Amino acid sequence: MKTKTILISGASVAGPALAFWLSRYGFKPTIVERSPAIRQGGYAIDFRGVAMEVLEKMDIVKEIKKHETRAGKITIVDKHNRKLASMPDGFTSGELEILRGDLANVFYEATKENTEYIFDNSISSMQQTSNGVEVAFSNGESRKFDLVIGADGLHSNVSALAFGDEQKFHHHLGIYFAVFTTSNFMDLKDMAGHYYGTLGKRTGIFSVRKDTKAQASFYFASPKFDYSYRDINAQKQIIREKFAGEQWQIPQMLQHMEEATDFYFDSVSQVRMDRWSNDRIALLGDAGYCASPMSGMGTSMAVTGAYILAGELKEADGDYSIAFARYEEKMRPFVTAAQKMAEGAEWFVPTTRFKLWMSRQIWKILPHTPWKNMMIEMPMKVATTIKVKDYGLEQKPEMVYNLG
Repeated sequence: MKTKTILISGASVAGPALAFWLSRYGFKPTIVERSPAIRQGGYAIDFRGVAMEVLEKMDIVKEIKKHETRAGKITIVDKHNRKLASMPDGFTSGELEILRGDLANVFYEATKENTEYIFDNSISSMQQTSNGVEVAFSNGESRKFDLVIGADGLHSNVSALAFGDEQKFHHHLGIYFAVFTTSNFMDLKDMAGHYYGTLGKRTGIFSVRKDTKAQASFYFASPKFDYSYRDINAQKQIIREKFAGEQWQIPQMLQHMEEATDFYFDSVSQVRMDRWSNDRIALLGDAGYCASPMSGMGTSMAVTGAYILAGELKEADGDYSIAFARYEEKMRPFVTAAQKMAEGAEWFVPTTRFKLWMSRQIWKILPHTPWKNMMIEMPMKVATTIKVKDYGLEQKPEMVYNLG
């Protein structure tokens, strides 16, 4: 095998999914993660189509379903919490839905015995040579790996080091959002959710964890602006200022935001790149082809991409130049279709009074039109754009879950 040791940056979903397959194929994966442990919380993510097939191959669906949180009825309300429109149960949930943090825990438990994890650390520099990549870490240590894979999200450190400033590849879709876990202070039942919208803003709250908790979200339309994506206090201040004086449940949500330990804020953006590899360095998931949360496809692409990338490395006997080319060839149509799904995001957060009025009318009539089925069928069509082959297994270690 021409390649053996593989460093993966990022321990959320894409990274551990890749490590899962690499270890089975005889590679030696190492994951470096900036956080001191697996990050908890995060928004609900779902799987459709080919991603479900990959999860079945991982023999992990049963474990994921133990933590499933399938969105119930979605109700659009006014400032007095009166119903304006509603969507049926599971309208946005795909075939399987789970909170991002719960999925990350499942993947970690499935890989920790066969993968080296390095927490509270990150890559500070990389130097490619004829026979590997010299990697310097933020803690001062250095090691050499055959390959490096960036699975470290929208603000990928690996991408910045190997391809340059992220601004060359980020395409802002005109929206920023924040999400965090809070108490179920609205006493929502059956994992139901409410959305409230005003001009250029939308807020939502959904019950999760069998109605014991809730997930709050804020969206606002804005041109791109500079902010520190690692300064949570500054990000919370942005939300405070943008939603000050708003009605409905927003004052309570802002209060609960102050105590949130899993607060997440970012732009709604896509990553569009002509290539996802630079010699011995490649990108996976959001790092290389984020489609934005508006697509509903990010996690499916990450899990599918991990399966294909590992499989192609196996088939090429570690010849990364062949494997990376085949990986991109197979994934590119899926990525293109998924990114196209996010077009029209402005209708979710309308910025003109006419669009706001139209948006409300669409929500009202949608459940009674054929469009309802189309909005369910279209994501499934995209999710089956790609077909995956069976790469076979060299070893299948026993997995023991200890999620508490």
